[in-house]
Amino acid sequence: MTELGVTQQLAQWAANLKGGDIPAPVRAEGLRTFVNWLGCAVGGADHETVDRAVAAIKLFSGPAQASVIGRSERFDALHTALLNGISSHVLDYDDTHLKTIIHPAGPVASALLAVAEWRGMSGADFLTALIAGIEAECRIGNCVYPDHYDRGWHITGTAGVFGAAIAVGRLLKLDEKKMTWALGIAATQASGLREMFGTMCKSLHPGHAAQNGAMAAFLAEAGFDSSERGIEAPRGFANVLSTKQDYNEILGGLGTTWEAGLNSYKPFACGIVIHPAIDGCQQLHRELGPRVKEIASVQLRTHPLVLELTGKKTPKTGLEGKFSVYHAAATALLHDDGSPTAFTDQRVADPEIIALRDRVEATADQNVHEASVAITLRMKDGTTIERWVERAIGSIERPLSNDEIDVKFSRQSALVIGEAATAKLLATAWKLEELPDVAGFGAAAQPAKSAAA
Repeated sequence: MTELGVTQQLAQWAANLKGGDIPAPVRAEGLRTFVNWLGCAVGGADHETVDRAVAAIKLFSGPAQASVIGRSERFDALHTALLNGISSHVLDYDDTHLKTIIHPAGPVASALLAVAEWRGMSGADFLTALIAGIEAECRIGNCVYPDHYDRGWHITGTAGVFGAAIAVGRLLKLDEKKMTWALGIAATQASGLREMFGTMCKSLHPGHAAQNGAMAAFLAEAGFDSSERGIEAPRGFANVLSTKQDYNEILGGLGTTWEAGLNSYKPFACGIVIHPAIDGCQQLHRELGPRVKEIASVQLRTHPLVLELTGKKTPKTGLEGKFSVYHAAATALLHDDGSPTAFTDQRVADPEIIALRDRVEATADQNVHEASVAITLRMKDGTTIERWVERAIGSIERPLSNDEIDVKFSRQSALVIGEAATAKLLATAWKLEELPDVAGFGAAAQPAKSAAA
């Protein structure tokens, strides 16, 4: 009997996984992942990026099968998955698998909820499918990281399509053969370039992965076949898109150790490598008070990856500001802000921010961890103030509590759908596993004016 390949073994696990196979702590983290994702999807729903995507997609969308989270529009499930993926990522405020910098929920939850609203699914089954998809995408990411990412692939898009295919495949109850095909169909659609960071296309990547992953599952359900070695074949995903292939990262400990239990949640709405700098600068803002106006210069000593990813010295838009450690440091020092309001077009163009931003210098030091930063302020009177951040808030070492996730959810969601609807939506989200059907989330997340109409 021929030994099953990597893709087949992963599909076998995904098709046969039972909810009871997932340890309680991992299910608890999966629930936190869903709540965080839902808040981010609502919070980003009225962003200009989503407006423009809706304007283009409404020309082509099919029957109204599912709700765009945080908006009044309803589209076919595949286009809804795309839009939910865009909105949940556009603020750069979502979850992060720190080992790979994958934002796991964006592709998976966006696809799964869109299809589940149309087809129906219990909350308990939804959570199992969500965790299965996240586990698979993160393990595939581990297999090819960091070379795959260093080459310029946006790993949330390229790995996320597999997670979306598995999650929707479970909803469709695909057997092992069809789940293998779904993974192969996902593999041939893996895409997303880091060149797009700082533009609307960055959030397109998880949206596209959600849409393509869901489509892969539906194609497989219909008997549309693919290579059964889509991940590991010589011309498959891992070998074409990376020079590193560690398949033990996919199969080793599968079902025993859980990448899905290692998720983290952003306290700041920007590239995660900037978070230590924001954390430290916010601490300094609170210590200095009015004396922040007396800062003559700011010196940041960071890991080289920080400058590679977020080295935009003169951002022109809010989206570019999310990839400028200079802007982020200046905003945190002057306004104690790392939320979405720190990364608007208006804030990026603020003369006071620009003046301090121009006095921020950053140097790369290979000996500084990616999640650490050394900050030195020189004041106008010649004195210096130093701050070392070993790990930022939101990291695995300093995770957000459930209460902090609630605050994050409420602050962004209330701006879009109002405080009353936000409170009800948040309470329902935490009760996900008790719900007989998850279809109500779309209606519950409607903007207030749409709900009244």
